[in-house]
Amino acid sequence: MVWNSARLADAAKAIGPPLLFGLRLWLSVCLALYIAFWLELDNAYWAGTSAAIVCQPSLGASLRKGWFRMVGTVIGAVAIVVLTACFPQDRAPFLICLALWGAACALFATLLRNFASYAAALAGFTAAIIAGDQFGATGGPNGEAFTLAVMRVSEICIGIVCAGVVLASTDFGGARRKLASLIAAVTAEIAGRFSATLAVAGAGFDETQVVRRELIRRVIALDPVIDEAMGESSELRYHSPVLQDAVSGLLSAMAGWRTAAVLLLNLPQELARREAADVLARVPQEARLEGDPTRWMTDPIGLRRGVDAAARGLIALRVSAPSLRLLADQTAQVLAGVLRALDGLALLTDPHRTHSRRPGGRRPYIPDWLPSLVNGGRAFVTICAVSLFWIITQWPSGASAITFATVGVLVLAPRADQAYAAAISFMLGTGISAILAAIVAFAVLPRLESFVAFSLAIGIVLIPAGAGVAQPRQTVAFVAMTANFIPLLAPANPMSYDTLQFYNSALAIVGGLGAAALSFRLIPPLSPAYRTRRLLALSLRDLRRLIIRPVAWAGDDWEGLGYSRLFVMPDEATPLQRAHLLAVLLVGAEIIQLYRSAGRLGVAGKLASALEFLARGDVARAVAGLTGLDSALAATGMPAALRARARILAVSEAVSQHAVYFGTGAAG
Repeated sequence: MVWNSARLADAAKAIGPPLLFGLRLWLSVCLALYIAFWLELDNAYWAGTSAAIVCQPSLGASLRKGWFRMVGTVIGAVAIVVLTACFPQDRAPFLICLALWGAACALFATLLRNFASYAAALAGFTAAIIAGDQFGATGGPNGEAFTLAVMRVSEICIGIVCAGVVLASTDFGGARRKLASLIAAVTAEIAGRFSATLAVAGAGFDETQVVRRELIRRVIALDPVIDEAMGESSELRYHSPVLQDAVSGLLSAMAGWRTAAVLLLNLPQELARREAADVLARVPQEARLEGDPTRWMTDPIGLRRGVDAAARGLIALRVSAPSLRLLADQTAQVLAGVLRALDGLALLTDPHRTHSRRPGGRRPYIPDWLPSLVNGGRAFVTICAVSLFWIITQWPSGASAITFATVGVLVLAPRADQAYAAAISFMLGTGISAILAAIVAFAVLPRLESFVAFSLAIGIVLIPAGAGVAQPRQTVAFVAMTANFIPLLAPANPMSYDTLQFYNSALAIVGGLGAAALSFRLIPPLSPAYRTRRLLALSLRDLRRLIIRPVAWAGDDWEGLGYSRLFVMPDEATPLQRAHLLAVLLVGAEIIQLYRSAGRLGVAGKLASALEFLARGDVARAVAGLTGLDSALAATGMPAALRARARILAVSEAVSQHAVYFGTGAAG
């Protein structure tokens, strides 16, 4: 009996949160439909559909998605009004330009991330929705674009606001605390394991490589959680550069950790132990921070003081060997990254403290244009193909097929190699939703009269489907069910029970999504292996451009571009390929610093000569040239030359360790 009670308690604990979310989604849809019916809007079901789409298991994600949905809706509405004004009675040019607009939105949906990506996709299919409303059975735009745009924007905004009101009233949010816990945990592990690397002086390098790869994945996974937290708090949106800088700081700490580990691995064992012990001894115990991550959340400001003092002390440390200089500087880089993470933690854990807002935000960098261009081309071809099919067959519901083909091809394109499987799941979920909508429409609703009864009837579908959205398995299918149930049902006041119209509409929706799924099969996304090879090739190309024209690059631009490529590196990439990307990022950053100091040290010519071999892909001669440059700097006896020699050592070791990569694709 006790055992059964325990199992029931565990089951209730697992089912409770998803079921609660299903209830919230249902209430949001009902409220949106009630207001839309009260205002006597033409297609009230778009309000309910928007409420269902905006609802997310996390309050911050829902509010953030609602905001970006509103932005995307307005942009799409303006675009279709302008397009209609340009081609008021010309169907073919209008449809071609609509396909071009969809292609542009698919391109930006791939370039942007998180909810900004969704806003770009929404701008595309909002235009398709309004365009579909203008068409007759086979006609062109009817000139009512502005009126229809105002109506659709109003209906969608009602759904967004209703979802926000319901969720904010029933969910107090926890994204801020969740983000703080994640940052604290990953920062504590980076600091603790880096200290362990110094303690063992490079032993267990292969094991730490695996650990660093997992930590990089966890750092990258912070990005969508930051978006959720900003959705819950206007203060975090204002200070968003601090949170973005915390993620960049953790990646910078990982790069410094890797450089230090490679240095200790290549040094003679006794020398590595001595220098690692020397650096570790100068890091205060409080700055090693090996322990419970909750300590990071309770007193980030106090911890920051100790870390800052340690970093400054290591930078100012007087040493006589380039290897020790490099180890001290890389340890300082790790601690500097930890400092940036602590700034983010202080912002999250102490909302009453005055925080300095850093100017600007994260500049957008384009890691690779090709995947976006492929997605844009696929969207153009798909929209044109479905439009041509509609014109040839004169299908009365062809305009709806265009709309939902646009929805599928835009929303799912950023999923890359998972897009086809997601499209199939989305189509299947919509098919199930069509069956349920038919049952509700023709077997249940004719017997009901009040709005309360209608709400209970749709709750039979929306509550369990919404609960399915909040669980980890087959989420795409449940999202399709919640998003498409209301447009399939198409509730109106008074309700229409035309079976032929329903089946035509359902066939158009499922068929449009099927066309989108087919497009991912006929024009497949770039494979993970090919995308990885391109990212590595582009990074190497940019390094060679940097060597030839160093004045065209700033350190922040180089790191920002490198981090953007690290963010989009496919999960299937091997640890060695990720190490290549980190190596080229390190080499570029060190070369920028070397060029800045070479003129003062009088070795600019020798540096350019040595790096010219690296630009050609001749690794052996490049390392030999850097060795000669190191000897020349050592002969000067200048104190400032030691840090330059440390940078040369970092470049030489990274290039030597990845000689095959740095020697590939070089111009002869």
